[in-house]
Amino acid sequence: MKTLIKLLTKKRLKISFAESCTGGLLASSITSISGASKVFDLGLVTYSNQAKIKILKVNKNIIKKYGAVSHQCCSAMVKNLSKISKANINVSITGIAGPKGSTKEKPVGLVYIGVKKGNKIQVNKCMFKAKNRSSIQKATVRKALNLVFRIAK
Repeated sequence: MKTLIKLLTKKRLKISFAESCTGGLLASSITSISGASKVFDLGLVTYSNQAKIKILKVNKNIIKKYGAVSHQCCSAMVKNLSKISKANINVSITGIAGPKGSTKEKPVGLVYIGVKKGNKIQVNKCMFKAKNRSSIQKATVRKALNLVFRIAK
């Protein structure tokens, strides 16, 4: 994490997050390190569909048609976060940390991580096989930070 903060500081990049299933863990992991204030702009926990619609301006039809845990929703979350935050790198997370809330099509451990830098957006579909909620959340944060590190280089 310190390495990431140093990299972002050196490149003069700011970062913002919109989290759902990680509930603020991503923001917490970066703000727990001294020097984070140089790079961290904004962290939103948009846990409910209502918050995604009201705060992140995700079109309610996207959630109706594809669900909150979808490539489409994750993409809309990160695009709209970038309009709110003005950070150089924006990250969105939506998924199913379990143990409940899954379906056959969307099992526990399914997470989408969106990263936007400039006009480039990538949405990564991840399937974490972890046994419990906490380990799925931690694995998601690790993956998101690795993606940010790669895009920031």
